[in-house]
Amino acid sequence: MLAGALTGVLVQVPYVAQAASEPEPAELSEGQEALAAAAKSGERVEVLGQRSERTTVYANPDGFTFTLQESSIPVRVSKPGGGWQAPDATLVRYGDGSVGPKAAAPQILFSGGGEKVPLASIASQGKSLELSWPEALPRPVLEGASAVYPEVLPDVDLKVTATAESFQHVLVVKTPEAAASEKLKKLTFGLKTTGLDLEEGASGNLTAVDANGNTVFRSPPAQMWNSAGKTLSPASSAAKGASRATVDEKEPSDPAEAAPSGSGLEPGQGDKFTKMDVEVEETSLSIVPDAEMMGEKDASVYPLFIDPPVTWGESERTLLRSDGYEDYAWGNGEDGLGKGAGKCGVWNNYYCGPGYVQRLYFEFSPAKLKGKKVLDATFRVTEPWAFQCEPRWVDLVRTKENISSSTTWASRPMGWDTMGDRHVSAGRGDLCSPGLPNAAIEFNDNPNESNENLTPTVRDFAAGKFSRLTLMIKAHDETDTAAWKRFKNDAVLEVDFVGIPDKPTGIGLVTGSGTVCSTTESNPSIVSDPTPLLSATTQTKSGGEEDAQLRIYFDIDNKKSDGSWADTSAGNGNERPSTGYVADGKRQTMSWSTLTEGTLYRYRAWTQSYYNGGKSFLSGPSNGSTSGFCYFKVDPTAPKPPNIKLNIPYKACLPNDCPAMGGPGQKSTFLLQPAAGDTGVMSYQYTLSGMSTWPTAEGATALVPLVPSRPGTHTLWARAKDKVGRYGAWNAVDFVVAAGDGPVARYHFDEASGVAVDSATADGKDDATLSAGAVRTDHGRRGLVTHDAKGEPLASPAEDKGLELNGTTGHAATAGPVLETRSSYTVSAWVRVDSSNFSSGSTAASLLPVTPASPSVISMGPGRVPTEPTGVTSRGYPA
Repeated sequence: MLAGALTGVLVQVPYVAQAASEPEPAELSEGQEALAAAAKSGERVEVLGQRSERTTVYANPDGFTFTLQESSIPVRVSKPGGGWQAPDATLVRYGDGSVGPKAAAPQILFSGGGEKVPLASIASQGKSLELSWPEALPRPVLEGASAVYPEVLPDVDLKVTATAESFQHVLVVKTPEAAASEKLKKLTFGLKTTGLDLEEGASGNLTAVDANGNTVFRSPPAQMWNSAGKTLSPASSAAKGASRATVDEKEPSDPAEAAPSGSGLEPGQGDKFTKMDVEVEETSLSIVPDAEMMGEKDASVYPLFIDPPVTWGESERTLLRSDGYEDYAWGNGEDGLGKGAGKCGVWNNYYCGPGYVQRLYFEFSPAKLKGKKVLDATFRVTEPWAFQCEPRWVDLVRTKENISSSTTWASRPMGWDTMGDRHVSAGRGDLCSPGLPNAAIEFNDNPNESNENLTPTVRDFAAGKFSRLTLMIKAHDETDTAAWKRFKNDAVLEVDFVGIPDKPTGIGLVTGSGTVCSTTESNPSIVSDPTPLLSATTQTKSGGEEDAQLRIYFDIDNKKSDGSWADTSAGNGNERPSTGYVADGKRQTMSWSTLTEGTLYRYRAWTQSYYNGGKSFLSGPSNGSTSGFCYFKVDPTAPKPPNIKLNIPYKACLPNDCPAMGGPGQKSTFLLQPAAGDTGVMSYQYTLSGMSTWPTAEGATALVPLVPSRPGTHTLWARAKDKVGRYGAWNAVDFVVAAGDGPVARYHFDEASGVAVDSATADGKDDATLSAGAVRTDHGRRGLVTHDAKGEPLASPAEDKGLELNGTTGHAATAGPVLETRSSYTVSAWVRVDSSNFSSGSTAASLLPVTPASPSVISMGPGRVPTEPTGVTSRGYPA
């Protein structure tokens, strides 16, 4: 009977009633602070904490929305010691003799010469790939972003070139005699990976995959080419002006598509190219050059170039053309003017190329769009060159198939969906009248063209309806040679958004220092006050925490005599705050207008995220549609919440004072007394955190034994019963049982699978669930473990385990709070942070939600020891 009396009661996280009537100070998230600054200045303001190598977030002057810019290339990279810097691939020599780019997104290092260091290495987030030359290397000659190792074999140079996201190593075979060397029939590089498995694709591409299946580094199929183009056309290093030529002369009028034959980084016009076979072993990578090309005796087609590049990044891009050439992670060429799209042939006696069709592809990751409602989307890319002055149509197309380092023209993505088109010409400068300077070409939905749907497509992408977004730039008419244009690789996907609201936490009716919510209609909670105090805490979807202006909408319905439900007026507005907005994780309360005694009510709440100047909002789910309404009745004649008095050594928590007292098993008592003015109380029903029963204490006043079995926060609930058998309203009191010498939670992450087990169980088990992006590895701090905890030798030594996180989504989380933050506590963790992620800091442990005022945040940043916020008043947050 007692158990049945409490069926459906959900007791929420602790809440201190004394503070209920005072509004919580408006703590703004970083995003909200930026919104306020933008609204004041009339100009958008960057949210600096959301920077990454490829993304930038701005708060807009409307005071509500944000703009995310995601670039296809790194726009900034981390700086040693903290902060950001502009990418710069110029090579420099380091003190240890190694060579590397001044500023790149991954850590890239080249050999300074000798035989003890790898030729090239690339590392990111604790994972790395190294390639070694089989013999000692000479000291390299530095040429901008390239390091040239001369004469690694007779008449063979080795050239390694860095970009902000990749490196390319090319063997330059200068003579037919050098090509005949036995050592070039099969080139074998030493291979070493850390935290990665190298896999070969069907087309000869390589991918370096981590334990979670994420591709960290990529390499397209290896290829080689000759310098046959030197015999067909003179190398052109002219400015980008179109020079008139006869077709027979084949003098290019587009210098980008006529990269000088023999330049080494990519084939020039007329150069013959082919792919090479690749063989991957555990410790070696072998490349088999094309025998026919290596056997060429004509010295005029030399040098030959043998090229397998390696690249890194969340996003991908590739160039495909109809003659079979592809350029994965393509750059902007020697003149910095990008690559072409359209048909490269002859127009009006101006020569571009032999008549191939070329398309450019950009692929974007959804990681930064998670938890965001897309309001508008724009794709922007720079056009620095057009074949002629008259505009031509350019199409932006979403391909439903995605790209990779293995994509070829034969396997090019299909399933086209046109996002938009633009009729433009740019980049010819004073050659046209009026002049046509370089221009950023923007694709944004035209409401008058129903086939343009970039915004709804990106909205679906953000919502997870497909995993990658691949966009293709192509000429609308791929038979029109006059439509040839060039574009840089600086494509940006720009999105206006707001954070998506989620179901509030902590929904209930406030009583004592807690809340109650009975989700069973037949067993409603009883409240004495006809103007009950309601509580709920704002929440957004993961990823939208910093980017929303939020309110809680409170709603109460009453049950009519015919069984239907009708709305009950709040009397003073349903939203809190009633003016202004709050951030994610902010508790809101409101007192309802006077309710009718004996009527059955149900209560729900949901979060609203505002935009459009506050005129529009998104509504999240309520408890009514998910976990269930909170049912209650008002009965002012029923017993009121009884007084609960804890006796020593335990002490009830106050808003900012919750001392840990006593200890597990230490006996005490608590006293139950009627509320002031209550008469006729005959008994009490009570329960304690962790109990599954609801005992009865007889008498108008009852002294009840209290023996906590575990340390940590406890909640004691009680309600009185009168002489006519009516139960009254609940009261709740929090107190903390001291933990003694042992921890309340400890995690070793040494399980084979499943949850991370809490090995400190005196206060109950707080196991943590691992998310995607979190994986156990053998990189624990103790290395090889040879003895057990008692000092006895292990039969088989084992590598110490640890938890490896991917730096974005990876985490391990408990189902509820582990710490009582209203009393003192200590959190410690052994953490090794990848230096490439130190630019913006890394969080090792926190109490959700993570805000500048979070009572527990252990973070590490550039050049810093672990940090914890100071001057923070501890507060409780719902799980």
